[in-house]
Amino acid sequence: MDPGSRFQQIRRVLIYTFLLNWGVAGAKLVYGWLIQSASMKADGFHSFADGSSNIIGLIGIWVASRPIDHNHPYGHKKFETLTSVAISVLLFLVCFNVIREGISRFLNPVTPEVNLNAFLVMFITLAINTIVMVYEKKKGRELRSDVLISDALHTRADILTSISVIITLIAIKLGYPVVDSIASLVIALFIGYAAVEILRESTRVLSDGTAIPIREIERVVLAIKGVQECHQIRSRGRADDIHIDLHVLVDREMDVHKAHHLSYAIENKIKRDFPGVTDVVVHIEPVGEEKGKNKKDGPEPSAQTRL
Repeated sequence: MDPGSRFQQIRRVLIYTFLLNWGVAGAKLVYGWLIQSASMKADGFHSFADGSSNIIGLIGIWVASRPIDHNHPYGHKKFETLTSVAISVLLFLVCFNVIREGISRFLNPVTPEVNLNAFLVMFITLAINTIVMVYEKKKGRELRSDVLISDALHTRADILTSISVIITLIAIKLGYPVVDSIASLVIALFIGYAAVEILRESTRVLSDGTAIPIREIERVVLAIKGVQECHQIRSRGRADDIHIDLHVLVDREMDVHKAHHLSYAIENKIKRDFPGVTDVVVHIEPVGEEKGKNKKDGPEPSAQTRL
């Protein structure tokens, strides 16, 4: 897919979800304030954070879509991953705010006024959030977008919190108002868990964690005619921008011309089998050379092709 078209589609998804999230947030916050429900307001703040994360995502996508330049030879795509980190930080802040509100309610109890309208607001917003989450998750996988997948996880946490709020409203109606404060703390746990999930995957990409299991790459490369062995296989990057480098052992009598063509065959095979791969570096070595080499003497010259 053309990078420009991909970023336009991601931007469109973020705008749609932004409008829906802030509509949902407004309904929850206003009605939560009217009936004085801590859990409903906490859910509203979470939805507000969903909308705010969409704005952060739009900014990140704008930067990530910039073309390769002299100072960024690998492009700007990691700015999309940085956006996911920003979303996780925002979630941690919301988590802290919800915990503070829940503790405050324990110390200063307030009995919310629950009516049919409160249930209607929660069920309608729950349905909207479910649609948004399914849509974002589907488009995130289709477009291999970190920011959409992160935002879908964010919205999933919002769905869980909305369900807990509905349960809380039922408990209040049955005469157990203390459940409202407890539920707000449970909501904080959902939000915190979503933040940790997003942060864990983002840091893997930013710290160059393994993108594709070594065994999978090895299996593909060893199936190519002319390759006798491969080692020092490394992969890194995002799902849509994976970089791989590896050492390949070939017949020591193979000339440079054939080795060069073999390296292209390896590149093409890897890219066919792993669609997210955008860059492959193949280091050609004559078989037997690396085993008799003393590591302290340093590496011997070999053919290397940058693809």
